[in-house]
Amino acid sequence: MARSTWLSGGVLALSAVLAAQAPQEPPRRLASLSESFQQLARLVSPSVVKVTAVGYRQLEEGESDEPGVAARQQSAGSGVIIGADGLIVTNAHVVVGAQRVQVTLPAPPESSPPRRSAVKPVGRIVHAEVVGIDLETDIALLRIQEKNLAALKFADSEAVEQGEIVLAFGSPMGLDNSVTMGVVSSSARQLKPDDPMIYIQTDAPINPGNSGGPLVNAQGNVVGINTLILTQSGGSEGLGFAVPPNIVQNVVEQILKSGRVIRGEIGVTVQTVNTYLAGGLRLPQDWGVDISDVEPDGPGDKAGLRVGDVIAALNGRPMENARQFNVNVYRPAIGETVQLEILRGKQRLNVAVAVVERQDDASFYADLGSREENLIPEFGIFAVDLTSKLRDQVAPQRVRAGGVLVASKSADGPLIEETFRAGDVISMINRTPVGSVAELRAILRKMKSGDPVAVQIERQGRLRYIAFELP
Repeated sequence: MARSTWLSGGVLALSAVLAAQAPQEPPRRLASLSESFQQLARLVSPSVVKVTAVGYRQLEEGESDEPGVAARQQSAGSGVIIGADGLIVTNAHVVVGAQRVQVTLPAPPESSPPRRSAVKPVGRIVHAEVVGIDLETDIALLRIQEKNLAALKFADSEAVEQGEIVLAFGSPMGLDNSVTMGVVSSSARQLKPDDPMIYIQTDAPINPGNSGGPLVNAQGNVVGINTLILTQSGGSEGLGFAVPPNIVQNVVEQILKSGRVIRGEIGVTVQTVNTYLAGGLRLPQDWGVDISDVEPDGPGDKAGLRVGDVIAALNGRPMENARQFNVNVYRPAIGETVQLEILRGKQRLNVAVAVVERQDDASFYADLGSREENLIPEFGIFAVDLTSKLRDQVAPQRVRAGGVLVASKSADGPLIEETFRAGDVISMINRTPVGSVAELRAILRKMKSGDPVAVQIERQGRLRYIAFELP
């Protein structure tokens, strides 16, 4: 009994000592940090939207046995309001090929009557217009007919630093307006050698549905648009990547000005010089930019550039890698001349080259070739008129009058033994010339199910027929 009393007394004494040493309130610094995050979330959340798109999507490699196949789908992602007058940035892959885009605006922070439920009300759903898309940066600009919206500002890419605390906002797995926290793992990450795109890498958890949402810093400014994750399982434990703000702003400005992003080129393919390339090709230096191909009759060819030339500088600025060169060629106005300093063996040459517009077929087809009005269900294709401008962008045609270009295939098209391919040019149906999509539809309206069809196409410079029974 005495032993039990002694133990009880010891426990009570120890409890009294611990109670005296324990803080009477939460640590001030931790509470202050938590309150800062809460304030930041309250600041940013009104500018984050959910984006839902219904339309056709180009199937990726592995999803189809051949390229250029489109399937109907509904996709969902996130977006961020960047203009009080209704401008919203999201990812291109969220809305590409969409016939209908809707935006779910966040519910107002205060409602009448006051909320008693912890579950927030569903925000208002409004129609959105796709102002323009850019597949290379995976950025799209939307517009909604709303005013006085809460818009976020962009940070400066050059000021983003490794280790900086960031929050990722979006609608992962369709869950509206979620937030996760992490740091900037890298302020300039290149996923592939010589890739013109660089990303902000973060360890903030990003899941499907976060695409297009903002990555913000402690000031509530956008330091990136969340765009992809690299993961083995598809979950958020992978590496997250966001498009840097300076790139996003440049894309937005060009879309607002021209409806698309215009990039320049000089008709050459370049690679970053490394020790092995310099040694194997006996280049004059083991750094810089090597010209690996010169387009025949292109600006570079006309200026006298050769395969194996090393570009040491562009407009007086030293060129260290291929990405740096390509980005600096994008920027000059079309028709402007750039000055290159070239190393050719022991020679050092100065060459002036004209900048021409780079043809971006991928964005063109994504914008035109998967819309509902371009669908020809009888053939299972999306078709566009072969205009003179488009004719100059595709392979030379033997049939020069009119024609209809197959932009892509529909995944739910009819079963045909020999199918159409993206890039085919339709010139005749049953010996009747076809000059436009409207003429193609008019011919098909006069036919009925079961009629034989012989479609003359041109594929890679050769004429052939695709014959089948009209479904």
